[in-house]
Amino acid sequence: MIKSKSLSLQQSVRQVKGNIVSNMGEEKVMLSVESGKYYNFGDVGGNIWDLMAESITINQLVISLINIYDVEKAECEQQVFSFLEQLLEEKLIELV
Repeated sequence: MIKSKSLSLQQSVRQVKGNIVSNMGEEKVMLSVESGKYYNFGDVGGNIWDLMAESITINQLVISLINIYDVEKAECEQQVFSFLEQLLEEKLIELV
C-alpha cells in the first residue's frame, strides 16, 4: 500500500466549493475564484474531480478509477496521491 507524506488511503477528500468548472470536449477545466488560476484537469483528472463532489475516501477513488481505466492498483494509487497532493497544495480540495 502506498502512502504519501500527508495522505492515506483511508482519508476522505472533497472539492472546495466556489470554483468555476466546465467541460471542454472530454477535458475538465476550472477557474479558481480565490486565486484567479486556471486549471486543465484533462480526462482522468476530471473524473477524479467529479468523484470528489461529495466526500470520498482515497481508496474509493482508486477503486473507481481501476474500474474505469486499465491500470494496476499500485500505479493508480501513486498517480492519485500525486494528483491529490497538487490539488491540496493549490487549496482546491480539503481533507474531511
